Amino acid sequence: MKKLLLNCFLLILGTFVSFVAQAQVPSSWTYEWKNTDFTKHAVEFGEILSGGPPKDGIPSIDKPIFAGYGDERVMKMAPTEPVIGVVINGQARAYPLYVLTWHEIVNDEFNGVPITVTFCPLCNSSIVFDRRLDGRVLDFGTTGKLRNSDMVMYDRQTESWWQQFLGQGIVGEMTGKRLTMLPSRLESFANFKKRAPDGQVLVPTNPRMRNYGQNPYAGYDTASFPFLYRGDMPDYIDPMVRIVVVEGKAWSFPLLVKKGTVVDGDLEITWQSGQNSALDTRAIREGRDVGNITVRRRGHDVVHDVTFAFVYHAFHDGKRIITN
Repeated sequence: MKKLLLNCFLLILGTFVSFVAQAQVPSSWTYEWKNTDFTKHAVEFGEILSGGPPKDGIPSIDKPIFAGYGDERVMKMAPTEPVIGVVINGQARAYPLYVLTWHEIVNDEFNGVPITVTFCPLCNSSIVFDRRLDGRVLDFGTTGKLRNSDMVMYDRQTESWWQQFLGQGIVGEMTGKRLTMLPSRLESFANFKKRAPDGQVLVPTNPRMRNYGQNPYAGYDTASFPFLYRGDMPDYIDPMVRIVVVEGKAWSFPLLVKKGTVVDGDLEITWQSGQNSALDTRAIREGRDVGNITVRRRGHDVVHDVTFAFVYHAFHDGKRIITN
């Protein structure tokens, strides 16, 4: 009898908890996201804001098209234009930010490895993920939502929501899961070509779909405050200063520009001039020079992310950025 009563109590408690969790979900979410399990979440729903566009309002690229350096669409690119350079098993592809700014996600299969290339303009965060997880391949799209100004992605298999900066499931069936990040470089087109003479370059599927080459966030990275951000700000560094994040630690660009190279144990971080900011002038190819970062350990590229100081401050609980 006691066991029966206990089971009944647990059942009622579980139903109550589920009801409370569901009650906190905005009705617009449940209407738009009928397949998302909102009873599972790792963050408060109030931390997630609408960025304006609806689900898939910023369309991912799911059938990417690539071209060689001799293609006229590629030849138009400036040497200093920023690209996300990826090398897998000796083959290289570049994903230009003049394209990614308008799509934010590319689902690709590269040399036998299914990957997702992501760029969040509001955080200047470019991260490449292996989209294999728990025996299946996930496809990602944009939710149109932000947390700490960072893109919230979703997978089309479970419609779980993912934090781009962390590669972590935050809402839905995949809550708590983590995607594997792959080494990549946010680098100038010239640097990519130099290290990948036979590389391929992503080109727009439909050149008239968006104002490719134009930056819809003109002046953003010199603004005094990030867009749609409600968190605390660091009090020792400008929130919009670029930093590089490696394995939980962060170094400021001003420090890297001053030193050229920073060594931390067997980690070597190098700054070199020659890359446009994608978030400065209206024309991306005319953006000011913010430089290139490489992060290597014993001659091999290491996963890292070039982002803004406020992003690291928000997602790493105020952990201090190395500035001197």
